Amino acid sequence: MTSSAAHAIAPDQTSQQGPHHYSEPTTQSTQDQLVFFSSISGNTLRFVHKLGRDAARIPLRRSEPDLVTEAPYVLVLPTYGGEKGAHTIPPQVLNFLRNPANREHLRGVIGAGNTNFGTSYNLAAHKIAAKLDVPVLYLFELMGTPEDVARVNQGLDEFWTRQ
Repeated sequence: MTSSAAHAIAPDQTSQQGPHHYSEPTTQSTQDQLVFFSSISGNTLRFVHKLGRDAARIPLRRSEPDLVTEAPYVLVLPTYGGEKGAHTIPPQVLNFLRNPANREHLRGVIGAGNTNFGTSYNLAAHKIAAKLDVPVLYLFELMGTPEDVARVNQGLDEFWTRQ
């Protein structure tokens, strides 16, 4: 039996019955120095991949285990286009930051935005930085440019040597 089949439950069994009980892990931990959230559009994901650094993704779906940080990290997140600045922080990020360890380990924020949002451009990064008293390290639009990638990589290298 393969490990993926080891936790399969037969159709006539419930997850509460005897030796066939299996529960998904409720948390997943990380020591990565970069944590990010990317919506289904994948813009932030593509930017983080271009950085070429180890990074942990905040779960997109509630069915996925919560992410818990075990070491200092920088958060990369998009701003959602909320009306008059409302609802600009993705709910998944708010849930992630409800965990005290995730707030404690946060050292800075990098924001992804869209200038079409006007005054709400990168507002999520600014809100989180102000609320949790950490710096906004960089702001970029959509998927970022090659220059953004180079600047962020250089900035992160310098940032972590000062920590």
